[in-house]
Amino acid sequence: MTKNGVGREIPSYIEGIGQIKPYESPFSVIPEGNKAGAKLKRPLPHKNKLIDSIEEAVIKTGLKDGMTISFHHHFRNGDYIVNMVMDAIAKLGIKDLRIAPSSLGTCHGPLIDHIKNGVITRIESSGIREPLGTAISEGILPNPVVLRSHGGRARAIESGEVKIDVAFLGVPACDDYGNANGFSGRSACGSLGYAMVDAKYADQVVLITDNLVSYPCLPASINQTQVDYVVKVDEVGDPKGIVSGAVRNTNNPKDLLIAENAVKAIVASGYFKEGFSYQTGAAGSSLAVTGFLREKMIEQNIKGSFGLGGITSQLVQLLDEGLMEGLFDTQCFDLVAAESLGKNPKHFEVDAGFYANGHNSGCLVNNLDILMLGALEIDTDFNVNVISKSDGYISQAVGGHQDTAAGAKLAVILAPLVRSRNPIIVDKVTTVCTPGETIDVVVTDYGIAVNPLRQDLIDNFKTAGLKTYTINELKDIAEKLTGKPDKIEFDEKIVGIVQYRDGSVIDVIRKVK
Repeated sequence: MTKNGVGREIPSYIEGIGQIKPYESPFSVIPEGNKAGAKLKRPLPHKNKLIDSIEEAVIKTGLKDGMTISFHHHFRNGDYIVNMVMDAIAKLGIKDLRIAPSSLGTCHGPLIDHIKNGVITRIESSGIREPLGTAISEGILPNPVVLRSHGGRARAIESGEVKIDVAFLGVPACDDYGNANGFSGRSACGSLGYAMVDAKYADQVVLITDNLVSYPCLPASINQTQVDYVVKVDEVGDPKGIVSGAVRNTNNPKDLLIAENAVKAIVASGYFKEGFSYQTGAAGSSLAVTGFLREKMIEQNIKGSFGLGGITSQLVQLLDEGLMEGLFDTQCFDLVAAESLGKNPKHFEVDAGFYANGHNSGCLVNNLDILMLGALEIDTDFNVNVISKSDGYISQAVGGHQDTAAGAKLAVILAPLVRSRNPIIVDKVTTVCTPGETIDVVVTDYGIAVNPLRQDLIDNFKTAGLKTYTINELKDIAEKLTGKPDKIEFDEKIVGIVQYRDGSVIDVIRKVK
C-alpha cells in the first residue's frame, strides 16, 4: 500500500485492474506517446448504412466476448439506448463485456440483470446512480468499476488506455449515411459533446435514431466518415427525462442564501472583471448565482468572454443579451439551450476532449476564471466527494468536477452546511474525487471558508469586508446542528477506483458492510 497525494492508502496492484499509479498532485503526470485512432476502412460507393435492427447491427460489427462497447449519457434519465442494446446483446449470447458509457443513470437499473448473467463484467464511467450504484457498492460486479472525470474519460479514449470496439450512440436526428446532430427532432438533447469522442475513436460506430432525415443532415455533430451503421427505432428515449423546457431558478431560501454568499465572494475575489469566463451547474443555488451575477454584470457594465460546460437557459440569456461573447457547450440541460445551439453560431458545440482533457495542447478549462461546483462532502483539507453518499454507496458522478477545479482561477464549492441531517463538512470525506489543493472557496448557507493556500483571496475578502470562517469552524457549526456522524464500515474488497483526470488513482471504493 502507498499513501498518495491526498493521504489515501492505495494498493500497488488491484485484481481486475492491474498495476496502479497513485495520485501525486494535479499536474504531476507528463503524458507520453501519440493519440490512438480508429481502424482504417474502405466502404464502397453508394453503399447504404441503414440496417433493420439493433440486433443486426451487433452481428454486423462482429461484437465478441470480452470486447468493449460505449454509450453516451446526453439522454440522461430518459435514455432507452443502453438497455435496448444490452438486451439485444444478451439475446445473442455475448458475454464478458466491458461497457464504457460517459455516465449511467437511474434508468439503467436493468444492467444489474446483465451483470448477474455474465454479459457485463466490467464498467468504466463517469457516474453510476442508484440502483446500479447500490448493487456495485455491495459487490455485484466481478471487477472493480473505474470512475473517471469527463476530461479523464476523453484522455483515456484518446490515449488508447480505453479502446472502444463498438460505440452505440443514440442521436436525435440522422441521415442514412451517418451525419447526425442533437438539436433536432422529438428527442432533442442538444450538444453531443461526449458522444463525439466515441465517434472519433471507436473502431466501429452504430448510430441509433428515431428521427431519420433526408441526406444530408446538417449541421452534423457526428459525420459520415465516422459511422458504420445506422438503425432506425421507434424511440431513443423519453423526452421528459432528456431535457426540461427550461431549468428554472430556485425559490428555496437556503439555495438563495448560498447563491448570495457566492456572488459576494465572486465580486470580492478580483476575478469579476471585464472579459471573465464562467462555468456553473444546473442545481438550484448554481442557477441562482448566474441570475444574481447577471444583475451585477449589468450594474457594473461588465461583459464576460465565454460560458462553459453544461449549458442552461440562464447562460443562453447572458449570450443573447450580449453579456457573454460566446458559449462552449458539451451538453445542454434544457430545451432553450438545445434550441440556441441549433441557431446561434456563437453557441458552439465542443467534444469532451476539447472541453477538459488535460493531455492535449490546451483544453477549455485552462482558460476558466470563475467556477461554481457542488459537493456531497467536503473535508477539512478541502478534498471533495461527489460520488458516494454519506452511507458510502456509489450514487453520483465525477463529471467535470476534477477537470474544472484544476483549470479555474477561482473554484467555488456551493453546498448547504447540512443535508438530510448529515454534516457536509467532515474530517475526512468518504471518497476523494477532487483534491483540496484545487478548491479555493467553500460557500454554505452558514458562511464562507477560504482555502489557506489562497492568502490572496483571504486578503481580498478582508478588504471587501466579507466575513469568513475557517473550514474547521464551519465543521464545528455543522456538528452542533447534527452531531458527529457515525463512521461507515467497509469490507476489504475493493469495488471501485476513482482515477484523477491524469489516470492516476486518487481513491479506492470498498464494499459497504
